[in-house]
Amino acid sequence: MDSAATDHFDTDHFDTGRFEAGRHRMASLAYRLLGSATDAEDAVQDAFLQWQAADRQRIKVPEAWLAKVVTNLCLDRLRSAQARRERTAGAWLPEPLLDGDPMLGPADTFEQRESVSLALLTLMERLSPVERAVYVLREAFSYSHAEIAEILDITESTSQQHLHRARRRITAARRGGAEVDPASARRIVEEFLAAATSGRTERLVALLTDDATAISDGAGGLARTLLRFDTPQRIAAVVRAGFKSTDAKRRLAGGTPALHYALVNGAPAILFVLGDQVVGSTMFDISDGRIATLRGIAAPQRLARLTEAWRQSEPDAPLITQW
Repeated sequence: MDSAATDHFDTDHFDTGRFEAGRHRMASLAYRLLGSATDAEDAVQDAFLQWQAADRQRIKVPEAWLAKVVTNLCLDRLRSAQARRERTAGAWLPEPLLDGDPMLGPADTFEQRESVSLALLTLMERLSPVERAVYVLREAFSYSHAEIAEILDITESTSQQHLHRARRRITAARRGGAEVDPASARRIVEEFLAAATSGRTERLVALLTDDATAISDGAGGLARTLLRFDTPQRIAAVVRAGFKSTDAKRRLAGGTPALHYALVNGAPAILFVLGDQVVGSTMFDISDGRIATLRGIAAPQRLARLTEAWRQSEPDAPLITQW
């Protein structure tokens, strides 16, 4: 191999290393913007293709260049006709991630941790794509308005206005917002599980806030739209039926899943695990010692990355193996 070819190989290898060094940060940015790990991975891969095609000698600050590319790739996806159909048809939920997944990104501050909560990812659907980008870049990654303006090709004052509107809309729709003590959260979820599997409907009602909401993708995404339940009594009845083990359910699932406690997107969750496969997940938002929101996800495509992370983890013993 001649020296020119060797130099080209070394340069490409070095530049690939520079990209890979920022991959987790780019993925966590894309995940916050899109609410989907699968779409986030696609956006990062598209950014890599642009990085390879670019004149990298002219890129002075790779991190800034890549942030701009990834953000705008995500905005293109959010603005696409397909995304609008998927997200407005009533059948969209954020893709859950097991705590420890590098795609969850920075978690040093409350704002960074909250920015990947399923509650906030859902609320951000109310924002325009640009408002969402400004909010994520500022709150989760601490970019200045000058940097955000450069990334989005807007003025600093416009960036400030977008952030103000985004914060106002999220604050108006937010329920709770304070962090919950981990031990208290686990205790509440264990009480919920005990009540759900024993048929104590009145105890389930007592564990729910008066304005509690339950959202489900219909036992594996079989429903065309999300199923929603908005009163404690109705939620308790649905939960009781869902947690009642029957021969038909065991045949459909191929056995009886073990129920594990876990943290998903920073929030308490119950994972339904059959063998080494997560076949369902129920995530909880807790406010003032009671459950404000339940989100049930069983669609395999939404649980693929969580399942892979679960297989690589060292989980605690299940809360329940027979129910």
